[in-house]
Amino acid sequence: MDGTPQEITSLVGREVYSNNGVFVGEIEDVQLNLDAQQVTNLAVGELNDELFSSTVSPGEGVLIPYRWVRAVGDVVLINSTIERLKEPEEAEEAAV
Repeated sequence: MDGTPQEITSLVGREVYSNNGVFVGEIEDVQLNLDAQQVTNLAVGELNDELFSSTVSPGEGVLIPYRWVRAVGDVVLINSTIERLKEPEEAEEAAV
């Protein structure tokens, strides 16, 4: 448990990718549940415009539930669920 705070702060600045290899954004902060002593959410900014342009204003970020995280290394891998935010119908309408 001695290394936990250092490990948590080391998440900040890491890039987040879906497990399909799509860039999602960069971790700016970490939300904690102090009672349970666990990470609950990742605050992600520098977002991939293709995924978030229809749902998030430029310069804003999103909270990604930590339960979506599949692996933490040089980058953080999350479930591909995030890619479903971009609806195919919306993409086609925007192109017209």
